[in-house]
Amino acid sequence: MTRILTAALAGIAALGISLPIRGPHLPALSSAAGDSTPARPAGRAADDVPTDVTMRNVDFHVGKDVVLHIRRLRGQMHGKNGVVDFDDISSYEVAVSSAQVGLSGEDLGNLLNHHVFAYPGAPLSDLRVQTTRDGLRQTGVLHKGVDIPFDMTSSVSLTPDGRIQLHALHVSIFGVNGLVLMKALGLSLEKMIDLSHAHGITIQGNDLFLDPLVLLPPPRIQGRITAVRVDGDQLVQTFGNPADSAALTASMDPQVTNFMLYRGGVLHFTKLWMEDAEMLVVDADPRTPFDFDNPNYRKQLVAGRSRTLPDMGLEVWMPDARSLGDRAP
Repeated sequence: MTRILTAALAGIAALGISLPIRGPHLPALSSAAGDSTPARPAGRAADDVPTDVTMRNVDFHVGKDVVLHIRRLRGQMHGKNGVVDFDDISSYEVAVSSAQVGLSGEDLGNLLNHHVFAYPGAPLSDLRVQTTRDGLRQTGVLHKGVDIPFDMTSSVSLTPDGRIQLHALHVSIFGVNGLVLMKALGLSLEKMIDLSHAHGITIQGNDLFLDPLVLLPPPRIQGRITAVRVDGDQLVQTFGNPADSAALTASMDPQVTNFMLYRGGVLHFTKLWMEDAEMLVVDADPRTPFDFDNPNYRKQLVAGRSRTLPDMGLEVWMPDARSLGDRAP
């Protein structure tokens, strides 16, 4: 395990974060050796100090049955009143500077069913999403006086303002070619589907436009999406410069696997408060991505173990959430 932590920190340094490594644990953040007083920049309020975050190979749970498959991420976390509170997932936001994040078809379906269209009178229900070689296939029920089952295949692209455009290539309604039928009747998806009460999704003609930063449940995510693609069973979004993303991924030490690193600012979890924070959370089983259930993380924390360092930094080993069975509320 010591070797893993050392390799992890070496990989973090390779990402461009300057960490003077002192053996198999985190570097001190205090202003002087042996100083146990939390250091805070003079003249700055608590809410001016963000928490730097770096993640690699983390399945990060948000909302109900929605998982962000974070291949890698760098950014800053900003909490309410200057506190990043893991006990309140809606109390903080993540400003992403560089990342690659995937959503599986199942995650997209859960996102649409449980969040986007989870309101009375929603025009769509029972949505299922599958990735195809070049896009997405969506099936479900359109409520338009009567229930109309549909099957739509769309290409995927990114608009200049960072929205995901789903361009309808094929639409089947009651087993009939829907695009031909709508054209003959002077209709379009825009005329058939009322999205006035939905958030993060609009429609123009036969194209759907998704704003992924608005669609997602808490924590709120900010950043600039620069690319989107289908990769296997996931719709992958790139934040920041795509060339930088590739370079950062290539620079990682091959021994570095699955971790979350938090540095600076104030963290709160359970009964603990950490000022001028430094906490490394490591996957206890690196064979698969680290399955971290933020809304129900306490069960993982109890099942794991931790070590407090002389400079009051914290190293935490957690099992995957999926390995613990049903999650407690």
